[in-house]
Amino acid sequence: MAQTNENIDLHDLFESLSEELPEDADLSELTEKWHHYLEHPIDLNKTDGKELTELQFLNPLLLEHLLEHRTISGNFINVLELQSIEGFNERIVALLLPFVTVGAESPLKTLKVRNFKQEFIVRYARILEKAKGYSIVDTTRSRYLGDANRYALRYRAQLNDRIRLAVNMEKDAGEPFFRDRQKLGFDFYSLSLSIKALGRFKNIVIGDYALQFGQGLSMWNGLNFGKGGLVQNTARQGIGVKSYTSLNEANFMRGIAGTLQIEHFEITPYFSYHTIDGKVNRAVFPATISTIASTGLHRTPTEQQYRHAASQMAYGLNLLWRYKRLKIGIHFNQTQFDAFKTKGKSIRQEAEFEGDLLRNISLYANYTIRNTYLFGEYANSMDGGSALLAGSIISLHPRLSSVILLRDYKKNFHTFYGQGFGESNNTSNEQGVYLGLTYQLGRKLVWSNYVDIFRFPAAKYQADTTSMGADFFSQLSYIWYKKGQLSIRYRNRLKQVNYMGAGHTEKGLVNTGKQQLRMELHYRLSSIWTIRSCIESNIFQKEYQEKSFGMMCYQDVFWKSTVRKIQLNMRIAYFNAASYDNRIYAYEQDVLYASGFGMYNTKGWRAYLNLQYRLNRHLQVWAKYAVYYYPGRENIGTGLDQIEGNRKSEAKLQLRWQL
Repeated sequence: MAQTNENIDLHDLFESLSEELPEDADLSELTEKWHHYLEHPIDLNKTDGKELTELQFLNPLLLEHLLEHRTISGNFINVLELQSIEGFNERIVALLLPFVTVGAESPLKTLKVRNFKQEFIVRYARILEKAKGYSIVDTTRSRYLGDANRYALRYRAQLNDRIRLAVNMEKDAGEPFFRDRQKLGFDFYSLSLSIKALGRFKNIVIGDYALQFGQGLSMWNGLNFGKGGLVQNTARQGIGVKSYTSLNEANFMRGIAGTLQIEHFEITPYFSYHTIDGKVNRAVFPATISTIASTGLHRTPTEQQYRHAASQMAYGLNLLWRYKRLKIGIHFNQTQFDAFKTKGKSIRQEAEFEGDLLRNISLYANYTIRNTYLFGEYANSMDGGSALLAGSIISLHPRLSSVILLRDYKKNFHTFYGQGFGESNNTSNEQGVYLGLTYQLGRKLVWSNYVDIFRFPAAKYQADTTSMGADFFSQLSYIWYKKGQLSIRYRNRLKQVNYMGAGHTEKGLVNTGKQQLRMELHYRLSSIWTIRSCIESNIFQKEYQEKSFGMMCYQDVFWKSTVRKIQLNMRIAYFNAASYDNRIYAYEQDVLYASGFGMYNTKGWRAYLNLQYRLNRHLQVWAKYAVYYYPGRENIGTGLDQIEGNRKSEAKLQLRWQL
């Protein structure tokens, strides 16, 4: 099972959760979790649901149906019983099957034998062409202080699934390495020790950790997915405390946290203290922070000056009460800086947080009654603002389910850790209604739809006054069990933005719209060959301006040897986007734990080749070569990233040793 599923194509999983993510989004915390459960499948007869929640793509109502099925019908005999559970259509079953198992426990597991596992990964990557930032020798100008090499080291150790150690080290391209201000080598070091079932403590994490509570209005570290093809997944399922294993250098906690179980109560106290990047002026009293940076990049003299310039201390308490199908929680957090955070001077920054101390308190709950799952959270930043989210998932019919979600985030609601569902990413200054519907037309045919109507009461990025918008989505999917999937997707996004046209003397708003149509086929030709074909086109229209067009098509080919020692996959893509507004995102295969979404912009070609080879049962190697080719262009990129010529290529090499 582990060898068969270890290299499953994660494309469908990510695009089901979100159709586009930033190019620099680090997806490793989720891919690492998926690969763990591929190698150690979840036993459907033993899970309490938490492990299934960690997979991210199983909504809470489906989870309740699964647990209820087991209670009423007894233990699962075969994983294919999932098909008989209400709401488990072909698409969900196909996504879930690789991660679950049913079977008698091995006699070896009953013996008290130490099960110690280790994993060490080293990764090297580099853009092969030389960017402008590496050629500047004038020390008075902005430039890259290090070389173009990227390094990442990961170490994992696990003892009896109770004690886990995670160590990360990373250097980004352009950052110094064992010199200048980074004499200790890597730019980012991370360590996390997790201990499960220690007395009354369900778990304790020391070092770097993430917190996820309620619907994420007040506290949600790590990855968060917005709108996607699994429309019911708008309901968040916070898992409390977990180790932080991502290479992302922001939005995590550093200290100690743990969850204490006392009958129906779960008590989670936590403390965190670490430095953050930002523009800090210590020549005045009190010292001020005018900008907080979260990119994690420290390549130039300015970025080095921002590095670890301020400190952030956070502590709080989460209290969760569980009783049958009801959960009620309350969360309190206090965050303090060692300098005074000032707000910006632009009109959209008028309601920003200002001060050196912020307190948040939130109340959240969820309840399942028959075929309805109710959820919500109310949060308040105790300097004045509030945020509210409420919704329900309803199974209207064995083949029809819906979701309704309402949100109202005040412009003066402040949080440093919240990631509430919404069109924007700052959980403030937004009101909206989200309606989703999934209809199983047949055993293999699923139709997913949503409409999200939103409003920004105050100024925001690219809109200096109240603005509105809407997002319409519809996807039809046909699934061949163990063979593949054909999907057709339509999306139309409407927004209002600032506009100053010829002859105008006053600023105003204009309407914009972007319509997208994508067709994609993923099919397994044999046990050796698999193909994926995709074509997407879009039309962008801004009021008073001409329409612009974008398109992209690609062909993926996957090959694996019959002995499973070697695997290859490749892509060839053509794209033509008339403007940045016509850009297209598409998931790309990569080395283990390094997958991401590529951006296809302007006009050109994209190709890559991935190789994976298992040298022996302890050692594996991955290699990737990828290239963008832009015919007729004299340079690529802007600023310090500008490359002379029409080609941008990248090479990666990764080794994994397991014991």
